[in-house]
Amino acid sequence: MPSVVISPFSVATFPYGGGHFWVYLQYALGLRALGFNVYWLEAFRTKGREEQEAAALATFRTRMRQHGFDGKFILYVTRSREPSPEAPAEYLDMAHAEAEDIFAHADLLLNFHYAISPGLVSQFRRTALVDIDPGLLQFWISRGQLSVPRHDFYFTIGETLAAPWIHIRPPVCLDHWPYVFDPDSDAFTTISNWDSSDWIVDGEETYENTKRVAFLEFADLPRVTRQRLELALIGRTDRDKAEWKDLERRGWRIRLSSEVAGTPEMYQAYIQASRGEFGCAKPFYVRSKNAWISDRTICYLASGKPVVVQNTGPSSYLPNGEGMFRFSTAGEAAAAFSAIDAEYELHCRSARRIAETWFDAKQVLQDVLNVALHQERRERHSAVGVR
Repeated sequence: MPSVVISPFSVATFPYGGGHFWVYLQYALGLRALGFNVYWLEAFRTKGREEQEAAALATFRTRMRQHGFDGKFILYVTRSREPSPEAPAEYLDMAHAEAEDIFAHADLLLNFHYAISPGLVSQFRRTALVDIDPGLLQFWISRGQLSVPRHDFYFTIGETLAAPWIHIRPPVCLDHWPYVFDPDSDAFTTISNWDSSDWIVDGEETYENTKRVAFLEFADLPRVTRQRLELALIGRTDRDKAEWKDLERRGWRIRLSSEVAGTPEMYQAYIQASRGEFGCAKPFYVRSKNAWISDRTICYLASGKPVVVQNTGPSSYLPNGEGMFRFSTAGEAAAAFSAIDAEYELHCRSARRIAETWFDAKQVLQDVLNVALHQERRERHSAVGVR
């Protein structure tokens, strides 16, 4: 049986990120559905917090077993924030020699960890990098903020990036995300990290690149629509809480993400109980116009939930006006809610059809494999800026 090793980023150390886990699980389940033996490879960064780290590892191991990956996950230990050029020296749950034997015989490494060790990448016969931060990743590389090891192929979910980047669509496993129709569901929702240290510094231009500034631009949206709007947020600071209180005064409903979407099961249940998604994009995606779409949005679509999402630029395939509405102004968003409410079931069925047509994990990943396994390796293009 052919095998693929996927290398996610920071799942085991983030036990309360139900949606973050699903990002990579879609790839793992999709590859397995295509008949591949799938291994999950991940760095586990230890900070010496023994009790907290033990709990995170226990949660991760349980989730791997639940999804049929018992004995198929490989965790290696790192103690530094800075990536090491050398291959890992310490593994959890698996002997060093066994891990390296899996690497040597794997048909492909599908890597999402941009700062992975070059020594680890070199142990695979064929490698592909998957970019889920289109434009941002290339910006970080071009400014010397991130060094990415060389790979044989470079995939991206952004539509407008130049060669050697190969456009793919984010996948959703339709069998695991069924259509759920509920005409009585009331709120358009989304799940998001509210604030972070994400700033864009480009010469003399500096701006905050967070969901916080994206949503605050539309803070008064509840005043121009009757549609109930709800945000499930991750936040930590007093400023976060004060801003959430202000949003509530303006008509938003605020929930804690950890309470409604902190596990993969809760995340899915929250999406499938929603009327649809209202989602804003980080400012960089709006400015760069690479038609970015969230991995979360495609879960709403697969569930038959219409989406009203911020426009991130012209797309060759993303629809606008049935099942999916792309807005730039509060007025456009309000009009989208009215259109959806007028023919709700039609838009629910259209949302599911969009997922089936464009984001089916088996088709998306078959396209990836057709390139990564059946084409000659591309010359490692200097435009990627890799080592």
